[in-house]
Amino acid sequence: MPRFLTALPVYNEVAHVSEVLDEVLRFTTDVLVVDDGSTDGTSPLLAARVEERGDIRIVRHPRNQGYGAALATAYRETLAGEWDGLVTIDCDGQHQPQLIPTFIAAATASAGRPTADIVSGSRYLQRFPGDSEPPAARRRINAEITADINARLGLELTDAFCGFKAYSRHALKQLNIHETGYAMPLEVWVQAAAASLRVVELPVPLVYLDLARSFGGALDDAATRLAYYRSVLDRAEAAVAATAPGTAT
Repeated sequence: MPRFLTALPVYNEVAHVSEVLDEVLRFTTDVLVVDDGSTDGTSPLLAARVEERGDIRIVRHPRNQGYGAALATAYRETLAGEWDGLVTIDCDGQHQPQLIPTFIAAATASAGRPTADIVSGSRYLQRFPGDSEPPAARRRINAEITADINARLGLELTDAFCGFKAYSRHALKQLNIHETGYAMPLEVWVQAAAASLRVVELPVPLVYLDLARSFGGALDDAATRLAYYRSVLDRAEAAVAATAPGTAT
């Protein structure tokens, strides 16, 4: 049986983390929490859980580095072990841990079906009963950036930003992530396309538990956020082009 590590990037999730971990552990026994410098009580709560129950492993950043940095840590921890791959799931209650085995199965070779290198959740591939209505600006920006990625890279994504993913070990070895913030998935798509990785989307319910959740600082402005995402795509494409065989130096 394939062994996948399941990693949760966590920053100031004291209200959700215990419940989410309890649910995740119903569907996998190999769980890593990357605590990205939480300051709200999440860190001592996680430490107490390890001491009392020992059912998770924690890597803690001494200061907040960003969502992308937390996922990059999860990539490194997976490759440092004997794992066949990695599942990433957010800790804000939006994702459905019962789908973890489905994501792992989709990233695992079986008779008559090639392995997907990256399995990515999509909140827009199909509708589910009880789906939330996404904030209008977030949905518009997601749609614009997803269309831009598809046009630039020849992909067929429907959701560029879903954090629920499974990666094969082969995929992780092709990724060299530098973007530390929320735009990190865009760098993943650029590098995945450059490496000709096979990408498959799986439909997941659309759940927003906190419609007022903030990106923080200037990124709360929709126009600023859209410009930031496009600049990350530009930089990621330039970085890939600079390292392509035959590129002049």
